[in-house]
Parts: sequence; C-alpha cells; structure tokens
Amino acid sequence: IASLVMYLFAEFDDAANLLAANPDATTISIDEPTEIPKKQHGRLQEPGREEDDELLGTDDSDKTELLAGQKKSAPFWTFEYYQTFFDVDTYQVLDRIKGSVFPVPGKNFVRLYIRSNPDLYGPFWICATLVFTIAVSGNLSNFFIHLGKPTYHYVPEFRKVSIAATTIYAYAWLVPLALWGFLMWRNSKVMNIVSYSFLEIVCVYGYSLFIYIPTAILWIIPEKVVRWVLVMFSLCLSGSVLVMTFWPAVRDDNRRIALATVGTIVVLHALLAVGCLAYFFDAPELDFPAPIIPAHNGSTVITKSQ
Repeated sequence: IASLVMYLFAEFDDAANLLAANPDATTISIDEPTEIPKKQHGRLQEPGREEDDELLGTDDSDKTELLAGQKKSAPFWTFEYYQTFFDVDTYQVLDRIKGSVFPVPGKNFVRLYIRSNPDLYGPFWICATLVFTIAVSGNLSNFFIHLGKPTYHYVPEFRKVSIAATTIYAYAWLVPLALWGFLMWRNSKVMNIVSYSFLEIVCVYGYSLFIYIPTAILWIIPEKVVRWVLVMFSLCLSGSVLVMTFWPAVRDDNRRIALATVGTIVVLHALLAVGCLAYFFDAPELDFPAPIIPAHNGSTVITKSQ
C-alpha cells in the first residue's frame, strides 16, 4: 500500500511539473463524459411512409417493448402468469374504451393504446356485459312487441343468455385466433408483413365490441328503421377501428390478399351485428293458440285470433 501511495504521489508531481512548464496546456478531466457521435443506421424512408412507420413502430421501439415484456416471465401454471393479463387500471381501460368508440383517422389502435400493456380485463368484461345486455334487451323487446295482445303471456327466455354468450365469446376468441394464424403464415411469405401478437388482436376485438352495449339497449325501441340506423352507425365505428388497425399490417402483401383480408374482417363483424339484431330483436310474429270459450250448453266455442 505504501508503494502504491508513493507511486500516485510521483505521478501527481510529474503532472504538476508538466503543467508548470506549460501553463497553456489543455487538461481533460476523466470525470467529464466525452461525446461520442452516434452511428446513424437504417434504410432510407420512402415518401409517405413515415406516418405508417410511426403507427406500426420502429425496430428499436419494438425491441425495447420486447425486452420490457421479458420482465413478466412466470410459468404458465402459476397465478402470476395470468395476473399479468389483467394488470390494468381504470384509467387505462377507460382510455381504450374511448379510443374504440371515437376512432381517430390515421391512428393505429394497437400502437396508440394496446402495445404498451395488452390486457384481457377489458375484453372479458365487455363481452360479459354485452351478453347480458343483448339477452335482457331481447326479452324486453319481445315483450314490448306483443304488449297489449290478450293471448300473449310473457315468459322469460333464459336460453338467450347462453346463445348470446356462445356467439359473442366464440367471435371474440376464434376470429382473432384465425387472424393471428393468418398473419403469422403471411409473415413467413412476405417479409414486410407486421404480425400482431394473439393477445393484442384479442384486445382489439374485445374493445371494438363496446359500442354494441349502448346500441343493444337502444334496440329495445320497437322501430325497425331506428334499429337498423343504430346497427349501421355502430358497425361503422367499430369496423373502422378494425380496418385502421389491421390494414397497415397487410398493406405490403399482395393487393388482392390484403383487400380480401380486410373485407373478411368487416364482413364477419357485420354478420355478428346483423345476426344479433335479427335473432334477438327482430323476432317473427308468434301464432298464439286461439282461446277456448265455454258455451252455456256445455259445448266449447273456439274463436279465431288475429
């Protein structure tokens, strides 16, 4: 230790002597960080592509998010693994609902709201709320349609809950699964295809269904024109969220395949809305049995009901 101290003092004396011999010499402190020019890399951007790159994200941002997602690593059989899918607060859920109800043209829903922390909390409860809303509103609609008919007796149709649950949850899970598999397959064929994760696609579809909750409540109004105007309005809002989300992902694919993919997404979304309206609300008129009125002479008279 004594030798080390003597060596440091000797170095200090040499530096002091050099500084005294040349007072105008420039000194550099080792504590001051030196500026190192950053290496510029990347390919030239094509005109009009900067906005799409911003929507889909750059490679650096994707790598950062991937590394950030590696923190949530837990075995799939543990409760902590599934807890990460519901790790959202009320403000995040409300913000994503607002983004699905009021889509902004030119903004990617995944990039803007979902990619930082995709969740299953919002999609699960949105689908559950939509199931009970459609079932209850469908029963009330049937009641108001036949209200005032003397031969009609209201009987709650609880089977509508199971039918609505099967339809909504099958759509919210099977369609995203098929779309995710298709994007993965096309990604192996075309290098520029952007593949969303399965959780991100489920999240988009789940939040896109929120607009149908208030719409199903308004479907109670016994006017077909009003119902079809509402369904078209809701379809345009929720369908635009899906189109603006998935079109940038397939735009670099073959033109026909890209248009067919987006067209299939819109058609399936429209079939869900129109099917729910037609089955749960536009029920056909029921043929009620004619009432039997006993006559005074012991015979029965059957009257024909209109």
